[in-house]
Amino acid sequence: MSRITVTVDGTKYEEEVEPRLLLVHFLRDRLGRTGTPIGCDTSNCGACTVLMDGRSVKSCSVLAVQADGSDILTIEGLAEHGTLHPMQRAFHEEHALQCGYCTPGMILASIDLIQDNPDPSEDEIRSGLEGNLCRCTGYSNIVRAVRKGAQEMGATP
Repeated sequence: MSRITVTVDGTKYEEEVEPRLLLVHFLRDRLGRTGTPIGCDTSNCGACTVLMDGRSVKSCSVLAVQADGSDILTIEGLAEHGTLHPMQRAFHEEHALQCGYCTPGMILASIDLIQDNPDPSEDEIRSGLEGNLCRCTGYSNIVRAVRKGAQEMGATP
């Protein structure tokens, strides 16, 4: 067993974990953060994307011990005081989801994309999200939502 300390959605945790435990299983099974879905367990779909120290990672390809000392943000920690994050709101308003399975990973990957490129073109959005798969929407609404979320994030102090 290895002892790790991580901050998840603003709360600090000190836990004993098996060295082979994946971050996605730590988040879901140990901390109850079930908003992070398990999609493929092979890092192909991006459904399990979270922000680790502000950067998007596929939590099915990161060991919990690799997250030791990190700040993890899941979809559950994104809204503040009951108010949706601008990217969450944009996904809702632009109907950028159908079944919703990919949505947490899409939103968090989009936030990471906007941190690097606050005004991306459609091609830049599609390229930036190419590691996150959606099997329902065809991506048009997702692209619109990311553009709208980017605009709202830029207007947020």
